[in-house]
Amino acid sequence: MTAPTARIPMLGEDEARRLGQEHGVPSSMAPLNVFRVMLNHPVMAGSVSGLLANLLYRANKLDGTLRELIIMRIGWHTGSMYEWTQHWRVCMNMNIPEDLVLAVRDWRNATNLSDAQRAVLAATDDTLDNGKISDATWAECCKHLATPEERIEMVLAISNWRTFSELLQSLKIPLEDGIEPWLPDGKKPAGAE
Repeated sequence: MTAPTARIPMLGEDEARRLGQEHGVPSSMAPLNVFRVMLNHPVMAGSVSGLLANLLYRANKLDGTLRELIIMRIGWHTGSMYEWTQHWRVCMNMNIPEDLVLAVRDWRNATNLSDAQRAVLAATDDTLDNGKISDATWAECCKHLATPEERIEMVLAISNWRTFSELLQSLKIPLEDGIEPWLPDGKKPAGAE
């Protein structure tokens, strides 16, 4: 498979780090291909990275496994190779069981998901399919997400990584060198490039 060529040229890693430091992009994010492209517009890159960093590192009211299952579902549902592949590695680093992550591909028929996991995946699909979470799905989420902070983070996680999926695919952000796509087995959803 040929890697896509980004529609906007990627900055060199040193330039991305320099601009990232000036505009608030965390040093762990600046050398990633997505930010090497986005830092062509440093103000927007800084703004986008702020929400991303809050959701990943600072807020942490929503359980990390739930967050990553949301992201993996979005990556699968939207056919975002970059999102799926990068967050597969995040899931493995967090010791989320592989079979649990793979369950997002067909979560309605999976037997290994908890009720809380099913609720946030339903909220994810509601948003992807209808642009909002239905009342019935919201009520189910509220059974498992006890605080307003958790519920807000869930909505923001879905919105953020949905936006990232669109950004990654529209700008044709390639995977970092040496990274194999669609881990662990190379399967990809219908319609994915």
